[in-house]
Amino acid sequence: MYVVGTAGHVDHGKSTLVKALTGIDPDRLEEEKRREMTIDLGFAWLKLPSGNEISIVDVPGHERFIKNMLAGVGGFDAALLVIAADEGIMPQTEEHLAILNLLQVERGLVALTKRDMVDEEWLELVTDEVKAKLAGSVLANAPIVPVSARTGQGLKELVAILEEILQNTTLRPDIGKPRLPIDRVFSVTGFGTVVTGTLIEGSLRVGQEVELMPGNLKSRVRGLQMHKTKAEIAAPGNRVAVNLTGLEVSDLQRGMVLTVPGWLHATDLVDVRLHLLPDSPVEITQNSRFDFFSGAVEATAGITILDKEKILPGEEGLLQLRLSEPLALAKNDRFILRLPSPSQTVGGGIVIDPQPRRHKRFQAQVIQTLQTLEKGTPAEVLLQTLNSDSGLPRDLKALSEATKLPSPILQEALEQLVAQNSTLILGDAFYTGLAAWQRIADKSVALLRQFHAQFPLKRGMGREELKSKLAIGSPKIFNLLLARLLSEQVLIESEGKGGGGMALSLPGFAVQFNPAQQKQVDTLLAAFRQNPYSPPSISELGTDLNIVAALVDDGRIKKVSDSLYFINEAYETMVSLILKRLDEQGKITLAEVRDMFGNSRKYVQSLLEHLDEIKLTQRVGDERVRRK
Repeated sequence: MYVVGTAGHVDHGKSTLVKALTGIDPDRLEEEKRREMTIDLGFAWLKLPSGNEISIVDVPGHERFIKNMLAGVGGFDAALLVIAADEGIMPQTEEHLAILNLLQVERGLVALTKRDMVDEEWLELVTDEVKAKLAGSVLANAPIVPVSARTGQGLKELVAILEEILQNTTLRPDIGKPRLPIDRVFSVTGFGTVVTGTLIEGSLRVGQEVELMPGNLKSRVRGLQMHKTKAEIAAPGNRVAVNLTGLEVSDLQRGMVLTVPGWLHATDLVDVRLHLLPDSPVEITQNSRFDFFSGAVEATAGITILDKEKILPGEEGLLQLRLSEPLALAKNDRFILRLPSPSQTVGGGIVIDPQPRRHKRFQAQVIQTLQTLEKGTPAEVLLQTLNSDSGLPRDLKALSEATKLPSPILQEALEQLVAQNSTLILGDAFYTGLAAWQRIADKSVALLRQFHAQFPLKRGMGREELKSKLAIGSPKIFNLLLARLLSEQVLIESEGKGGGGMALSLPGFAVQFNPAQQKQVDTLLAAFRQNPYSPPSISELGTDLNIVAALVDDGRIKKVSDSLYFINEAYETMVSLILKRLDEQGKITLAEVRDMFGNSRKYVQSLLEHLDEIKLTQRVGDERVRRK
């Protein structure tokens, strides 16, 4: 799933375009509708021609609401930069583009709205102006699509181009540490507190314990919704609404982060690399103060410049930021700095260390350490590899080839990740990331749930079928994963009483007959008990063959041939008496068996051929003997 966000100047038609594309009005506040101006974040979703859905975040374009804009832009996978064809580049167009640059939103397109209000010559002039402005930015190669929300001109082309852009966009990785920066908090009657945001870096599940930071508030996921549709699991990259238990709306606020307990810690000190915009109206000097924005949160930041005297417009440097309040930040988070007054974006960058000690300026060791951390620790490189798209367990040799890490460093990183419970050991030599393992477990559960729904009278799925559906080529890898699935009781494996072999199922699943099916079961068993050694055929009774197969599997009836079944008690008696006679006299004929049970030749012949097939007896001429 992808999140596309709008950007652009006020009154350039962002919300109108979103409504024309989706049929959903992203302006939800009464004041927005009255003033015809977006004030806060709006949300909609769009079904692409492929059938896939994407989330759309509509941001306010007025300079007074830039803080609300910044609360939503951090989760964008692609940007929809909206520029009115009748006005062209305007101040907030430039600031929004600068923010997209600083946050490295590298994919997107430009919608030249109000196409119906200009002629071809003017449109060409505006297009050239836009191309010139985009040059050197993250959207330098972005397609420019003239559209009209009023007439519908260009909308199909815009959607097709957007889908093409997203097809070449990498999905957000699932590293097992879900984070949902909260951009909205509200209450729903009958359900309680709900928070929304863009989910990054991990999945959420109904019933999962979560923590809200800062504040260390504990809760549990009562329910999940994506695009107003209930879900059991939400994968990273989705706009998600999370229904929480045990918390009131007053406990929460925009800017908090929902995650899993035990790893994310609030900080009021953070080491960063800052890029100052070339047109910044100010230099960055020691102890200067700016407004700090990251995710959906804002605070005030005091500046300590670590590697130079000051930072000039267009330059970059290493800073330690002293935050006015503790924030839930993680390594590699992007941020924006703005002047408090007059309000203006001056720069932005990336978090290098969210939990540093307080540094003195111009310390060579500190600067070198931060430069190393920028490239990523061995454990981070390894964890990303372990949680890659395939996510299949690998041994040390395969991990060394994939990460290019020397053996001692690789081993140390593995030990660190195992100790943190973010990596699992399968067998004694294979490793997988916790997020990759969870994806396999979730897919296995989904496959079994689908199987049970499709075949409710089957005890479960065979190992080979699950291996094929999971697309795991290596039997060894599959067996390691299955052993873990079984040991954690994600799945269970059972053997049929009727000799049906081993089958995998979900815990708690049991074959159950509905009333109509149970009536057929009762009729069949009654008929078989009435004539245990000469039962009627299945075709005579008209019993559903799926029901028959279920009765065979649970051991209530025994299949002897395609057309002959016995109730199990009768079958066991017949086999026992035949073997006893063979032990006593060494041989037995078909006629003798027929006389023993008072049935006809067709029953006896099928039964004896069955005993030959399962290697209890052997035919010698017209007689049977015990097989050695």
